Formats: sequence, structure tokens, C-alpha cells
Amino acid sequence: MTQHALLNNTEHRDLRVITARGAAYGDDAMFALTFPAEFRNVQANYPIVFAKSREGTFAPLALFGFREKQNLFLVDGRWDASYLPLTVDRLPFLIGTSSTGKVIHIDLDHPRVSRTDGERVFDEQGANSGFLERMGSVLAAIDQGASSTPAFIAAIQEYNLLESFALDIGFRDGTKHQFAGFHTIQEDRLRQLGPDALGKLHSQGYLEAVYMVIASVSQFRGLIERASRLDAAQR
Repeated sequence: MTQHALLNNTEHRDLRVITARGAAYGDDAMFALTFPAEFRNVQANYPIVFAKSREGTFAPLALFGFREKQNLFLVDGRWDASYLPLTVDRLPFLIGTSSTGKVIHIDLDHPRVSRTDGERVFDEQGANSGFLERMGSVLAAIDQGASSTPAFIAAIQEYNLLESFALDIGFRDGTKHQFAGFHTIQEDRLRQLGPDALGKLHSQGYLEAVYMVIASVSQFRGLIERASRLDAAQR
């Protein structure tokens, strides 16, 4: 359940947000939404894949595991990576709109919300805390990044650069698992693009993002190793 509310310093002055990491706080997610402006940071830690909706639209994701509710970066109560995707970092806050522009909402039912533990949302005088100021910047970056995603998707689809893939995962004990249902960049089609098409992608600012997706494929090796260690520990 969720209970979204417009954040204000009257009703929510004593709210705190727990910043520890763990499944109990909703971090047991297989993936999180990302966006082209974040790809450079994401690809250094996670594979970037694309999910296709029933309506046929695509969304880029930072991948944390190979099945639902599996986050292989949760280790001993911490997030074991040098970068935390912004759509994870922003929880329990959300972007809202009002007649005056963008506003901050909060999910009051989120497990990170507390009255006793965590970072203060407002200080004792009711002013925004430093933590809330940072969350505002995170939400602004997400809003700007998400708004640019449809144009990026349209640009790579123009050249048919997305393809579905299946990954055969072999664990150290010899067992195998097939991971499928997502899309990635078709590298052969990218290599076949002429100078005009490549120039257009570059001028739009999308070519670097495409190469970041390709670079992120190397992170599957580490993700498989994490899955293998977890599988061995659970046997």
C-alpha cells in the first residue's frame, strides 16, 4: 500500500527517513528505472537493459538481479556498489505537480518513513533539512532525466538498435539458468550505421549513452558471480 501526501512542514515536521539499506526498507528489487544522463554512473556498477511494456514502449533499467525480489547488491545490511541509482536514492519521496510547478510528495506508508529514526526531513524551526535539500536535487535530476528518455528511445528505435536477448547463466556448481525478457543494443546494427546516422545520434547527445549501455554488458560477469556465491551459500 502507498499513502502519497504533499510534503509540508506542518504535518510532517517531525518526520525522519531511514537511510540504511536492506530488504526491510524496500531494497529487494530486481531493477530500478534509470535514464540516459545517468548511464555513465550506472554502467560502472550495473548492467543496463531495456524493458518493453505491453503498449510497446521501452524503459531503461539498472539491473540488480535475475529474478523478482532479488537484489544481489544487498550484502550484510549495506548496498555493495559505489553508485546508488537516483530512483532508488530518492525513496520515499516522489515528484508531484501543482499550479505553481513541481512539488515534493512523500509516501507515508513507505518503510523508510519514521518518527524516531533516520535523517530529519525538516529542522526544529521547520526549515528544509540538508537531507531534504539533497533529495530535492535528486528528484529534479530524475524529473529532467526521465523527460529526456522518450526522445532517446525514439532515436535508437529509428535505427532498430534494440533487440531482445537471452543469457545462459552457468553457476560454479554446474547448474544453469536462462535470463530473458529484456532488450539491449544490437551492436552489429550499430556498427553498420553510416556517418550520417552516427552524426545525428552524436549531435542529439545520444551516441555516448548508446556506448554506455554496451559498456554495461560487462557488468553481467560480476552479477553472475554474485548470484553464484549466493546460490552456493544457500545450498
